[in-house]
Amino acid sequence: MTKGQVEAKISEAVTKFELEVMGRGPKQINTMIVKNLIIIRLEGFFSISEKRLAENNRVELVKRVRTLLFENEVENFKNIIQNIINTELISVHSDVSTKTGEKIIIVTLDCNLENEY
Repeated sequence: MTKGQVEAKISEAVTKFELEVMGRGPKQINTMIVKNLIIIRLEGFFSISEKRLAENNRVELVKRVRTLLFENEVENFKNIIQNIINTELISVHSDVSTKTGEKIIIVTLDCNLENEY
C-alpha cells in the first residue's frame, strides 16, 4: 500500500470506531503520517446536544465526557490502528476543542512509518 492508502484506511477505521464506539462519527477526517507520528484530525463530531451544552457554558462537561469516553476505549483504538499499520504503538494522545468542534488524535509509533513508503 502507498502512504496515502494507509492514511485513508486509518481514516476509515477511525470513522467507524467513532460511529460504533463513541456514538457519532465526524463530518470530516484527515489522517497524516509524519515520521513516527500519526496525526488524525476529526471535524464536526459533536452531537447537537453537545453543541448546545458547550454554547451554554458547559464546555468543560462536554470536553470531560468526550475525553473519558475515548480513554475508556483507548485499548480498542490502539488495536484498530496497530492492525492496519503492523507497527508497535508507544502512546495515544487526544484533545477536543469545543470552540472549533474538532478532535485531534496523535499516535506515537516505535519506528519512522513514513520511511516505509
